[in-house]
Amino acid sequence: MTQSPESLEQQVEAYKKAPPVHKWSPPISGDIDIRIDREGRWFHQGDEIRRRPLVRLFASILWYEQGEYFLVTPVEKWRIQVDEAPLLVIAMRRQGQGQEQSVSFETATGDKLVLDKSHPLVVEHNAKGEPLPKVRVRYELDALIHRNVFYELADLADEHPEMGWGVWSAGEFWPL
Repeated sequence: MTQSPESLEQQVEAYKKAPPVHKWSPPISGDIDIRIDREGRWFHQGDEIRRRPLVRLFASILWYEQGEYFLVTPVEKWRIQVDEAPLLVIAMRRQGQGQEQSVSFETATGDKLVLDKSHPLVVEHNAKGEPLPKVRVRYELDALIHRNVFYELADLADEHPEMGWGVWSAGEFWPL
């Protein structure tokens, strides 16, 4: 073995980081029969992809452009279908209290982020008037906040005199 353990560890850490998809701009290769449903489940030709490492790999090369989602590599760009949002928040954690608190999220594909200016919260509504809370994960990719997590988030809500009900995180108030 010619590589040191430290060198191997650095390589492993580099692979854990998201690939630089923002630097890749290959031409569109076409459509691939991959769909992400509202619950964050990935399907290929109608069958659910159950191998979590494969789903995490695909999620790491997701790209959003002009209203469409793609799986992108340095040389290929395949359009996929997304029902609501390509990622799903499955866990939430709070550190601190009140205006000093920090709220962090974890997605089903392993992304971890803090609710802040780089990862804003937006609450849209569907045709039935139901809330669709989403948080920006990276680039233009949003994660739908799972209903159970949204209820946890709502438990932290404070009333702001001008903005209504919302939560504090990273020094910012985020309306719900």
